[in-house]
Amino acid sequence: GWKDTISTAIINFNNEKMKITWAARELFPSENVSFSYTFDEGKHKVWKSCPTYLLVQDYNSGCLFKTEGPTLAFSIRNSNGSKELFSKKLKSDFYIKPNRPENVTFFWKDDTVTVSCNRPERAVKCLKLELQYKSKFDKNWQSRISKCCSVGEQGFDPRKCYSFRVRLKRLVPYCNVVNYSSDWEAETFWKNGTLLDSCDDDIKSQSNTVIVLSCLLAVLLMILTLLILQCKWQRFQKSVMPAIPDPKYIFGDLFNDHNGNFQEWIDKIDHAVVQTKLEYEEPECIIEEESQQEDERNSDKQGSQEKILTFSRAAENDPKTAQIACLMPTSNTVASFAGFQILMNDDMYVML
Repeated sequence: GWKDTISTAIINFNNEKMKITWAARELFPSENVSFSYTFDEGKHKVWKSCPTYLLVQDYNSGCLFKTEGPTLAFSIRNSNGSKELFSKKLKSDFYIKPNRPENVTFFWKDDTVTVSCNRPERAVKCLKLELQYKSKFDKNWQSRISKCCSVGEQGFDPRKCYSFRVRLKRLVPYCNVVNYSSDWEAETFWKNGTLLDSCDDDIKSQSNTVIVLSCLLAVLLMILTLLILQCKWQRFQKSVMPAIPDPKYIFGDLFNDHNGNFQEWIDKIDHAVVQTKLEYEEPECIIEEESQQEDERNSDKQGSQEKILTFSRAAENDPKTAQIACLMPTSNTVASFAGFQILMNDDMYVML
């Protein structure tokens, strides 16, 4: 009964070639087996020896031969063919693996891509066309399956580069007992309807743009950091070591107008101060009219030699006299002015 449990892999390549393999070392470790097959039915079968053996470590582990009909029977025997070790009968059409799609074309319209291929000569109803695609920013393939021999998909970004690949799939279980698909057609690269050699250039250009922008951002951040540090350093210097004023800017007219001649500059300043005082200081003087005469005790002193004039009358006749009197201190003092003597008391000014 162990003969029925032997595992074999059966592939019918587009109904053109058959390949049957088995695990030789595990199943038949003590001898090198032989393989024979037939596509005939009925009692009069013609068995054929394997034309091409597949070897694993010098052991026969498979056979490759031409497909000659829909019904296959094969037998695995010992090395001289005298003893049968395993046999099986099957429908070869249920193990078909289709060929790659031929003449694959891409049609772009806006964000929609339609992929088509040539129609196979046989068993078209048993085939599906599978489209897979991804951009360089996608980790996994996106898949779309449609009946043979056209498939379409929407949502493609014209700014991205995409990789495409297609293959044919055999329907299970209606047509195959094993889920066989063809090999992938050669991968192609497209961007906005334009065929490219690869998407590496697109990735490099975007990477270069990212690198340039990152460098510019780093430079701007560095400049901003340096400006902030400089401002903080200046504040620290001012707090620790206050700035000494430059006399060149405080005494600008000394250096610009007088070439550093201090005596000439100070004379000009003094003259300007005097002029300013004379212009802006207004004398405040109250002239009181003397209405009373000296009493009898002073009448003897005024009689013969002195002529007493009240300061109020002199001030009325001569305004300069009043101005001079206002500039003098209000104490008992004798001063001279224009040949006259002025006696200054607290209450009266007398010109002699």
